[in-house]
Amino acid sequence: MIRNLLLAVGLIVLIVTATPLAGWWAQALGGRWGDERGDILIVPGSDLTAPGVMGRGSYWRSVYAVLYWRGGHYRTLLLSGKDIAVPMSDFIVSMGVPRDAIVLENRSRDTHENALFTAQLLRNDPRGKVLLTSDYHMFRALRAFRKAGLEVSPIPFPDARKQANNPLERWSVFCSLVNETAKIGYYYLRGWI
Repeated sequence: MIRNLLLAVGLIVLIVTATPLAGWWAQALGGRWGDERGDILIVPGSDLTAPGVMGRGSYWRSVYAVLYWRGGHYRTLLLSGKDIAVPMSDFIVSMGVPRDAIVLENRSRDTHENALFTAQLLRNDPRGKVLLTSDYHMFRALRAFRKAGLEVSPIPFPDARKQANNPLERWSVFCSLVNETAKIGYYYLRGWI
């Protein structure tokens, strides 16, 4: 029994570390890209490493928001997330985006609330809306925003897929993907997606 358990664990570690499984999984959750043209770029926050300090996920979402802003498609950036929208905004402004082009939704504590509170802010705004988030997060986020009544076009950036290119990071990516898949199941059961 213990031998079989150890063999199973070893096989899982080998598959996760030595195959592109994590990258494929992240790509599947990211889905297809939508139309990146629009007037409003919506960027939900991710994590904090300390109060007022962006974590890795929020940093990369902010970086990609700046890159898309510089592409000239958007008039407004809407940053969503309690405690994280302001640090993201400060970083984005430091990268040259005008502060008056940024709208903050800073009440939401999770993806479900990101969608609900953003939908409240933009419900009567006829402009085109684009959702920018990490590849592994897009499946859940896109469906939550649409369930909240906000039609958005998805632009997932390669977050987990990039990390999965490094065999030393694949196990961490795999754990994040398992966690995200569990959240998708939870959101589905709650009727949030």
